[in-house]
Amino acid sequence: MSEPSKISVVLCGSGFKDGSEIRESVAALWALSSKNIAFQCFAPDAPQADVINCYTQKTDPQTRNMLIEAARIARGDIKPLNQLNHDEFQGIVIPGGFGVAKNLCSFAKEGSKGSVRPDLQKILEEFHYQKKPIGAICIAPALIALAFKNKNFRLTVGKTCEVSQEIERLGHKHKECATESCIVDAQNKIVTTPAYMDDNASLAQVFQGIEKLVAEVINLTF
Repeated sequence: MSEPSKISVVLCGSGFKDGSEIRESVAALWALSSKNIAFQCFAPDAPQADVINCYTQKTDPQTRNMLIEAARIARGDIKPLNQLNHDEFQGIVIPGGFGVAKNLCSFAKEGSKGSVRPDLQKILEEFHYQKKPIGAICIAPALIALAFKNKNFRLTVGKTCEVSQEIERLGHKHKECATESCIVDAQNKIVTTPAYMDDNASLAQVFQGIEKLVAEVINLTF
């Protein structure tokens, strides 16, 4: 069987405090490119939940658009999330960053009582219904847990923590996992890796884990 023709990548800004984590996003795109897999980036054409100065760690009063900011990572080759047609892709990957928990869902404020953006919720449901793999990096597994409550997925954010407890409250199994590895739920075609959920992780470990995640996502397309 031939390799998948294209994987969709969902971003939500540019920066680990208020958008997509840049290193994780680049790692995912690099891993796809290194395996000769075509990809297309998407992001909501909407304001970020907030803007954080990553140097001072303080909130900035300005507003920023997720699509415009994510275009920095995608080098301009990005489309609005509402143009993501699940029929055109064989899988989907969501890098982490705190923006995922604030922009793509309300997990940051509401935890297990939160919800996913309706447009992304529908997209994820379609990929899952068509048995197409979903890769979630860093905090993104919490988004997957919200999108598919009580589905008993095997997910990881690394070590047991408050986030992992919320994931289990949503009706899933959390599995501890090293940063440089990933957890594969082959039955449900969900792949997750901790990345920078481990504050002490090295860049090499983060890239290794994401490379493995991408490889497993590709494997699950067959």
